[in-house]
Amino acid sequence: MEKNPLSFQLKLNPDDFLPATDEEKESLVVMRDSVSFWKDGFRRLRKNKVAMVCLFIIIIVMIFAFIVPAFYPYSYEQQIQGANNLAPMQYSAKEMEQIAAGEKVFPHFFGTDKMGRDYAIRVMMGSRISLLVGIIAAAIILVIGSIFGSIAAFAGGWVDLIMMRIVDIIYTIPDVLLIVLLSFALKAPLKVLAQAPGFGWISVVGENLISIFIVFALLYWVGMARIVRSQVLTLKESEYVTAARALGAGTGRIIKKHILTNCIGTLIVTTTLQIPSAIFTESFLSFLGIGVSAPMPSLGSLASTAIDGLQSYPYRLFAPAIAISVVILSFNLFGDGLRDAFDPKLKN
Repeated sequence: MEKNPLSFQLKLNPDDFLPATDEEKESLVVMRDSVSFWKDGFRRLRKNKVAMVCLFIIIIVMIFAFIVPAFYPYSYEQQIQGANNLAPMQYSAKEMEQIAAGEKVFPHFFGTDKMGRDYAIRVMMGSRISLLVGIIAAAIILVIGSIFGSIAAFAGGWVDLIMMRIVDIIYTIPDVLLIVLLSFALKAPLKVLAQAPGFGWISVVGENLISIFIVFALLYWVGMARIVRSQVLTLKESEYVTAARALGAGTGRIIKKHILTNCIGTLIVTTTLQIPSAIFTESFLSFLGIGVSAPMPSLGSLASTAIDGLQSYPYRLFAPAIAISVVILSFNLFGDGLRDAFDPKLKN
């Protein structure tokens, strides 16, 4: 019987109904390799081109701030005789004589300031101070905020209520005013302490910068505390926390081993975003003259000094201003990339 070409009859073969072999079954199985939270987060971070470019910029800035000054021929406090107010790549009369005599003279890439100090090394050292302030301040905020927030959330009840009211009160304290008051209050005690053996670094750092760190420890951790508290309130109801409590684990061990370890992704992201905030605060205060002590430079103090000669030497403002902008923008965008990579709510 011939098949009607207009019909939908199928030509079936008995071999089509044979059981599939193991090889055929495995070829049809599509599985994704199991990856850990950190591995998946770093994979997503590497795909974020903006975050990776910002990370590269941060690494370059850190190399120039921490490594290059060790090999640079000038120091940040060195005053070169006759080299006052040189323009970028300009030499003094004495240096021109040395070059004419066949000697090699290292150029002043950013010129010199009014005291004859190489401006490039001062910008690098200023970047080092600003980065150190940002990193140390972020570490202080991380430690105090995570401990305070986790205790408040895990204790609950009236303890949580009192601790959160303390946070609300701290939010109302003006930080700049407190830094100014602490600078005057600590000036005399710190000068006495700087004379003691092992405390000579106080005179180098200065009472203003120490006051800034104290204010960071007193005020700036409240945002971190609230973020940690919200995370702990969610995590403390998890099954593994209930199991740990049933097995007799203490509150401290549960917070350390089970709560904070599962908040680590959020803590890293929040801490990274605290660094540019601290750098901006230090630069702003140094610009006002209540930052690091001379001759130690910071990006804010360099910008403040450059304002005085803005009409005659405008290029002196460009280097610290661009450095502040690039560092803060890079840390902010890199922090956003970390948040996108490690926040489970944002995963595709």
